[in-house]
Amino acid sequence: MLTSASDFERPPPVDDADFRLLVESVRDYAIFLLDPQGRVRSWNAGAQVLKGYAPDEIIGRSFEVFYPQEQIDIGFPAQELREALRLGRFEDEGWRLRKDGSRFWASVVITALVDDDGLHRGFAKVTRDLTERRHQEELLRQGEERFRMLVEGVRDYAIFMLDPQGHVVSWNLGAQINKGYTAEEIVGQHFSVFYPQEKIDAGWPEHELESALRDGRFEDEGWRIRKDGSRFWASVLITAVYDAAGDHLGFAKITRDLSDRRRITRLETQERHLHHFLAMLGHELRNPLAPISNAVSIMQLEEPASPHLRATRDILARQVGQLSRLVDDLLDVGRIVSGKVHLRRQPVRLQEVVDAAVEAATPAMQARGQQLTTEVTDEPLWVVGDKVRLVQVLNNLLNNAVKFTPEGGRICVRLTRRAGTAHLSVADNGPGIPPDQLNHVFKLFAQGDNAAVTRQGGLGIGLSVVHQMVRSHDGDVSVFSTGVPGEGAEFAIRLPLIDGEGALLM
Repeated sequence: MLTSASDFERPPPVDDADFRLLVESVRDYAIFLLDPQGRVRSWNAGAQVLKGYAPDEIIGRSFEVFYPQEQIDIGFPAQELREALRLGRFEDEGWRLRKDGSRFWASVVITALVDDDGLHRGFAKVTRDLTERRHQEELLRQGEERFRMLVEGVRDYAIFMLDPQGHVVSWNLGAQINKGYTAEEIVGQHFSVFYPQEKIDAGWPEHELESALRDGRFEDEGWRIRKDGSRFWASVLITAVYDAAGDHLGFAKITRDLSDRRRITRLETQERHLHHFLAMLGHELRNPLAPISNAVSIMQLEEPASPHLRATRDILARQVGQLSRLVDDLLDVGRIVSGKVHLRRQPVRLQEVVDAAVEAATPAMQARGQQLTTEVTDEPLWVVGDKVRLVQVLNNLLNNAVKFTPEGGRICVRLTRRAGTAHLSVADNGPGIPPDQLNHVFKLFAQGDNAAVTRQGGLGIGLSVVHQMVRSHDGDVSVFSTGVPGEGAEFAIRLPLIDGEGALLM
């Protein structure tokens, strides 16, 4: 059985006393009445909490007491009442004053009160303290401003915004440096202007935005175009941007120029391939070299009847020796790069290394009439390493000095101790090395361009082997030269010392 509305007792209407009780008990809002001249007529609990006045302190006073003096001076309180009377209501946010003189940020609504006869009775005013909200908004604004300044000041990354159709709407300093456009030149243009024509023809820019919109982000590396038409290799990240309501606002795009990194990566790859080729070449050369070397050794067992045959045999012997050293260097380069060099690490007395290397190089020095001086400390200097490899290192430096020191020139080998380090050096009085080439002498195939280097030839392998072999012994090698002919060059090796029983010296 349905019950009609008439079966229920209707609630009594809210009388003025109830409404007054409701208003007066509200504590979060200041709710009060003004007479037509703006004098306070009523005062609720919220007004007392917010503004600090008791009812008997404020009723009858002008509401201008709530305004800072600068607003009173320009007549702002009276203007509020005029606007409320003209429009029916007036709404504003601004600074207001408490009884103690402190300021708070207020939301204010003033409503004109008109009775049934159209007579203006005054105003109802509702005020709310929004100081904390404004403080939070100000913190957010400052944070956004700092973030904007941070983004705009970044130089290494192009950071900019696109609208949903892909038009540029913001542009930072890094974008200007990276792409060459000023903000005035690029804002409003479609971002496809940064792409090579073949990418545009293939619809790649649109594909990037579609992917970012579908997946939230899109990441890529590829060629991009600067304003001057030059290409650069770019790392690109595009992120779809949405507002709090979930509406798509556009895209954030970050671009970084990776041209240098890509070039270095390609060079490293090429260098690895080159080292691999050299290792294969060394092995291939060693196969025919062995029987040639054996044949020369057999020829040296008997004295040829003809002086011409003897000269030919001696030339073969010398060239086979040089070719053997070249092949060994090629093989060492390949082993070092591939990490296949096996070092027999044990305590090594460096004086013995000097003796062995000098003995091996002496015949070549004598053949060119060069003078060798050795300055070796009497104190035993021990290092951990492979004696054969250390002799090879010093021998390469001596051979280099013999090659570039003129006939009758001077070569000096020094071995000294400095703190916990052994210093081993080879100096000559040859043509020296131009200062602008000192940083390149240890690179593979590095050769100077002066006349002495051109005459002596060589592939620039030996010093590269020296550098890499010394590093494998936890040492370092450096070169010093003024580039002045006759002042020569000095190669210096530093190796960490031990006490002869394997303990590292400090």
